[in-house]
Amino acid sequence: MSFVPIKDGDFTSTIYGMIKEHRYAETIRILQYELQRTPNSRAALSLLGYCYYTTQDFVMAAECYDKLTQLVPNHTDYKLYHAQALYNAFMFPEAVAVMSQIDDPKMEPQVIKLDSAIKYREEDINNARILVERYEPEDPDMEFNLACLDYKDGKYTDALKKFVAASNIHGYMADEYYSIALCHYNMGAFTQANKYIGEIIDRGVKDFPELGVGLVTVGMEVRSVGNSLLLHETSLIEACNLKFAIEYRNKEMDAAREALTDMPPRSEEELDPVTLHNQALINIENNLADSFAKLQYLLRYNHSFF
Repeated sequence: MSFVPIKDGDFTSTIYGMIKEHRYAETIRILQYELQRTPNSRAALSLLGYCYYTTQDFVMAAECYDKLTQLVPNHTDYKLYHAQALYNAFMFPEAVAVMSQIDDPKMEPQVIKLDSAIKYREEDINNARILVERYEPEDPDMEFNLACLDYKDGKYTDALKKFVAASNIHGYMADEYYSIALCHYNMGAFTQANKYIGEIIDRGVKDFPELGVGLVTVGMEVRSVGNSLLLHETSLIEACNLKFAIEYRNKEMDAAREALTDMPPRSEEELDPVTLHNQALINIENNLADSFAKLQYLLRYNHSFF
């Protein structure tokens, strides 16, 4: 496929239009071509970094923002974006190193927030809590992050209260509803967990028809929706996996299988470890070889399930 170079005056508006239409793969190809022509194009690098980040290719996003920090060293936003991309790529030492170069006092709240997230993922719960408590008093994320820390400590009742309080502040947010459902699940309150899971799935069907929730279950052929940032923000994969866990635990195998097929469709190479694990469990009687292959893959790469 060949590309017609975009004139400088039309470049940004054309790309913005494609991004608005979620044509990320095509946009990335065009931006890569533009960077072959003009390797130091700030606009192309910035838009490419955004596209990579949105499609959750965080390693490539980090490369773009690294180049931008070298091109525009006084633009501290790029350093923060670089650190965030490294964090999401699980490159924590590298993210901390980039954060140490941010000396703009206005960026301190965001740096503290990112540092607390890194500590949380590194299982350094005490220091993560210290950092969360340094958030600005009006920061809407403080209650939610404290709830996550309580959950991590196994304090499900305390975590649930904080998650509900955060939800009352924010209104509906998929990740908060999923967190509430997860607390109920760990407390054995499956009916309450299913209530919140159902809300997440219903909103996914209503608000994001392009994600194809439930279409596989009813027998429709649909294309993969990929692992987009939108899919991540809907918490649909997590909700369906939690519904699977409840039905599987209750030995409702047909309902458990349906929970997995209700997921937005993705190709097998795009599946997360939890989904792969659950598919292996539900299909072990029907396709033993495939189930063992999935489990061996997960063991080989030492995936953990949370």
